[in-house]
Amino acid sequence: MLEVADVFRSHGPAWRATAHLSLGQLKVMSAIEQCRTAALGGHVLRCSGCDHIEVAYNSCRNRHCMKCQASAARRWLEARQADLLPVEYYHVVFTLPAPISAIAWYNKTVIYGLLFDIAAETLRTIAADPRHLGAQIGATLVLHTWGSALTHHPHVHGIVPGGGLSPDGQRWIACRPGFFLPVRVLSRLFRRRFLEALADAHRRGQLQFFGEYTGLANAAAFARWLAPLRTCEWVVYAKRPFAGPQAVLEYLSRYTHRVAISNQRLVAFDERGVTFRWKDYRATGRTRYKTMTLEAGEFMRRFLLHVLPGGFHRIRHYGLLANPVRRTSLAKMRELLDVVPETTTQPDDPKDAVPPVFVCRHCGAPMIVIEILERTAPIRAPPMRRAET
Repeated sequence: MLEVADVFRSHGPAWRATAHLSLGQLKVMSAIEQCRTAALGGHVLRCSGCDHIEVAYNSCRNRHCMKCQASAARRWLEARQADLLPVEYYHVVFTLPAPISAIAWYNKTVIYGLLFDIAAETLRTIAADPRHLGAQIGATLVLHTWGSALTHHPHVHGIVPGGGLSPDGQRWIACRPGFFLPVRVLSRLFRRRFLEALADAHRRGQLQFFGEYTGLANAAAFARWLAPLRTCEWVVYAKRPFAGPQAVLEYLSRYTHRVAISNQRLVAFDERGVTFRWKDYRATGRTRYKTMTLEAGEFMRRFLLHVLPGGFHRIRHYGLLANPVRRTSLAKMRELLDVVPETTTQPDDPKDAVPPVFVCRHCGAPMIVIEILERTAPIRAPPMRRAET
């Protein structure tokens, strides 16, 4: 099957020599190129049932690698499954307008961080208002920075239980069936609070500007640039509630560890460039599903637009689901909802406690590691010679 790694291996070396890439982007390219190849080492497996021999190479485990994120998503979902409540769950999306997306490219840590925090603050503020829900809520937010055509399009997807705890923490308050919070109210508050926080970040000198945006470093110019954004519409929308907790898990498995493009969307890679499937949300029906061909260098540039800063968390929990209070909050909510916690039973046979890591694809029997393959030495450039005097 065609892979993004094929594009990187074929055109990456020449393109890197001319492109201006960050260390993080170079690491992502290298990780994807080497993922599940002999360069990262691996192990030789033998089936305990049919004696089939197989070589398995190690994964890069990079969070931007499409081949590694499926297993990472499964592990994350197993940990989150115990957090689900028997209530409606809602999907809310907060999107930044195009002008802010443009300056976010050079200010990822600051602007993506504000997108997370202001979206969560907006949800919690409106939910706490007695005119709407009047409850303390929790939310899980997931950052996506891409559109279907790999353009820079920062937005967060929020997964929110349809209700919360009363201000005194002694009652469960459910939202109206099929309706969580008014999106127009959410949009107005999100716009106002984000622009206030962005202006404050500018006053603190936390923003950088380059190219055509260099002039925005001036306070007066930045204020004029912000003015139209105070009156334009900001896209905030809520989808219909999920069809039960299991549907929430299925949704999360598709969104939490998604990368900018999956290998399944690639159609062709030839002298014309890279052809892939994309969805045009402005069209309707079958006409919204289209193909696009990009020159290999442009395809790599768009993919690397979405490399996140080192240490930046793109899945965050807020309110009642925040990490420090999650366990206590969930216990209280289950108590008020009369939910009996599931009890885990210990298996009688210790061998049944842990499933085999490797299973033979021919007969289904466990596979045994019989040899470890060491990773190859990293390729380094030759040392530079001193200039002769």
